[in-house]
Amino acid sequence: MSPVLQFSAVSRVHGSGPTEVHALRAVDLEIQEGEMVAVMGPSGSGKSTLLHLAGGLDTPTSGAVRVVGEDMGSMGLQERAALRRRHVGYVFQDFNLIPALTALENVMLPLELDGTATREARVAGLAALEEVGLENLGGRFPDDMSGGQAQRVAIARALVGPRRLVLADEPTGALDSVTGEAVMRTLRARVESGAAGLLVTHDARHAAWADRTVFLRDGVVVDSTGSAAGPETLLGVQA
Repeated sequence: MSPVLQFSAVSRVHGSGPTEVHALRAVDLEIQEGEMVAVMGPSGSGKSTLLHLAGGLDTPTSGAVRVVGEDMGSMGLQERAALRRRHVGYVFQDFNLIPALTALENVMLPLELDGTATREARVAGLAALEEVGLENLGGRFPDDMSGGQAQRVAIARALVGPRRLVLADEPTGALDSVTGEAVMRTLRARVESGAAGLLVTHDARHAAWADRTVFLRDGVVVDSTGSAAGPETLLGVQA
């Protein structure tokens, strides 16, 4: 069975000459369906670059990133956008909700952009909001929500429809501990139903929900373990 997400010797270099920065160096990573992988590491270690490459928001300088078997680097912008809409759910750290749309409309948007009928998209959107406990706030606009509510809408948008890959950048950052645990349980349930998950977190408690934890330092995978305990001390990660 092919992995849902595959990095093959992926490097990403920003800039050139004296300003050249090696954000990732020859990273190999595979995530199968039904598997969640957490990524930890200090600031500047390459976590965000890894996530952006996995979501097709950036392309590698060398190596290959494949999502559902498709080489993202060989695709144009429109092709990558279409693949994201159909297969990838992305929870951004800063939410990226559209202020002029209601919570429900924000969640429905990826499906509608991909041609799903409005009625079908609405049913799926309401189901996704119910997954994160916001079924009664579908008509509310982002500016009228708390940070925690906006974060859960962003998570609902990432989970709506038949997503094969769920990418999450500190998905519990704006949430209290109880709501954060509920969100992690929701993400875990989606993975167990057949999606693959990639979670960037600084919190070992949240990494513990993953099947594996990968530790980055200076763009290099320095360790990989079945639990979140141990290497975070080495890397200077605060749990």
